[in-house]
Amino acid sequence: MKLDKINSLIQELLQENSFLQAILSSPRDRILSQKITIRPFSIKNNWRLQFSHQQNQKVIHKNYSVEEGTEKILEALKHYKQALFCTVSKDYQILISKKGEATIIHKPASKKATPLLNHNRSKNYLLKENEPIPFLQELGVSSNLGKVLPGKRDKFCQINRFLEMVQDIVPYFAKDKTLQIVDFGCGKAYLTFALYYYLHFQLKYKVQITGLDLKADVVAQCQNLAKKLGFTHLHFIQGDINAYMGNEPIDLMVSLHACDTATDAALEKAVRWQAQVIMVVPCCQHELYKQVQCESLEPLLSHGILKERFSALVTEAARAKLLEILGYKTQVIEFIDMEHTPKNLLIRAIRQSSSETRHAELLKQYYQFKKTLEIKPFLEKCFIQELIS
Repeated sequence: MKLDKINSLIQELLQENSFLQAILSSPRDRILSQKITIRPFSIKNNWRLQFSHQQNQKVIHKNYSVEEGTEKILEALKHYKQALFCTVSKDYQILISKKGEATIIHKPASKKATPLLNHNRSKNYLLKENEPIPFLQELGVSSNLGKVLPGKRDKFCQINRFLEMVQDIVPYFAKDKTLQIVDFGCGKAYLTFALYYYLHFQLKYKVQITGLDLKADVVAQCQNLAKKLGFTHLHFIQGDINAYMGNEPIDLMVSLHACDTATDAALEKAVRWQAQVIMVVPCCQHELYKQVQCESLEPLLSHGILKERFSALVTEAARAKLLEILGYKTQVIEFIDMEHTPKNLLIRAIRQSSSETRHAELLKQYYQFKKTLEIKPFLEKCFIQELIS
């Protein structure tokens, strides 16, 4: 069985009431960890997966949603020769050949079910709780003693979750240069200040960050705060995304909660600048709601609220596929739990070398997708010449 055919099996094995543990072992490259251990845990009754591996005599833990975890496992299986999945009913040993062929061996269950690890206790945030952090104090997220203020817990979680995602893409940045970063539609700039603090003060990177927003009063407030905090390489300017002319190339483009096709305008800028990494969290998506049509999906599309949600997912799927066609490796991942905000999908795109792209195949997939739903996204119109060339 081909490795890419076991996706459904992995998803089935990770079911909440069945999965106990997985171990990926025998790496194909010496630089990889000897094994990766995956265990389930529960936080506020939400099912999560914890990945653990040893690095430089230190055990590293990372937590993911089931969707993210599944993707991480499937990617990791390309680099390990075997995996053992333990469930309540039986064990599954997966042996992977050099050609990507997977052999699955069924064995009696070796582990007993135990209560899920509970992470409702204090979380190990990148920005430590109960430690005074000046920008969080100034933005009204925490007190002078570092305690998260009432009503700001969701914002504190959102900031830390965003920085966890930034942590994942840091290896793509050169350490010996000044990182050029643009944040389109920065608003009150909670995440912009967090990005500067994390990269410059915690990781010691040289950075030049520009925040752009339409509201002049918000921009003025942010600029004054940056000056007060001594964030000398963080600047805010008032303006429209379409009219912005910045320096290129850009190392990171961030656009969080830009409305409708403003997200596409930000994506176009980033791609044309050849941004190394793109991170966008779209807000409202209205464009494709009026376009999407499919007779076989009439039971879904005939209900306004279902069509609205479906159209939003179609929008993100189209954006992700178009970015792949344009030379990026993309992921659509959960930004923050739904309990914190409904705007919880993030598209993360990392620029690849031309040899790593499958242009013709990706184009075919995209055109089949758009033909089925009778759509023509704004982002496609921005790159029409690139798509037909």
